[in-house]
Amino acid sequence: MKIVALAGSIVGSKTKIAIHKIVELLNEKYPEHDVTILDLAQYNIAFSDGRNYVDYEGDTKYVAETIMAADALVIGTPTFQASIPATLKNIFDLLPVNAFRDKTVSAIVTAGTSKHYLMVEQQLKPILAYMKAHIVPTYVFIEEKDFLRKEIVNDDVLFRLERLAEDTVMVADAFAEIRAKKDAEYDF
Repeated sequence: MKIVALAGSIVGSKTKIAIHKIVELLNEKYPEHDVTILDLAQYNIAFSDGRNYVDYEGDTKYVAETIMAADALVIGTPTFQASIPATLKNIFDLLPVNAFRDKTVSAIVTAGTSKHYLMVEQQLKPILAYMKAHIVPTYVFIEEKDFLRKEIVNDDVLFRLERLAEDTVMVADAFAEIRAKKDAEYDF
């Protein structure tokens, strides 16, 4: 299984810390899976202009094709102005409407305050549903107070990240099995 862990911002460190932690957990528990980190701060991504994602070049093409080739994604996003950052929205805009069909997508959200904990429900999940993702129902919300010296120090958050890694792989496996059974019904 190909899993992409996407750090959906070009600024800040908390979302990246959380994404690196879940990648560590995925690699420990599921070494047979291919896990790739896409940290948007490491790439020069063009603004979406309506082209097909395969028509872009360079970093934009690499990021879009890596996402499209994934079986599952863990999307990490900070909360900016009670929503997702423009860099993450641009990634969604670069992809086709059905980009997440047959893909499992889970989320990790960082925010400075608990006041934004419903941002995932109101902003991110509707976009993912529109793009046909199999959305892992639970997500991990991490506040400023859960970090200390560039580490997650809240044991409950660490437990929830471990559970999110498991849930992401289990949901992806379940949907792959369902799809394989459905495909087997066809005799061609």
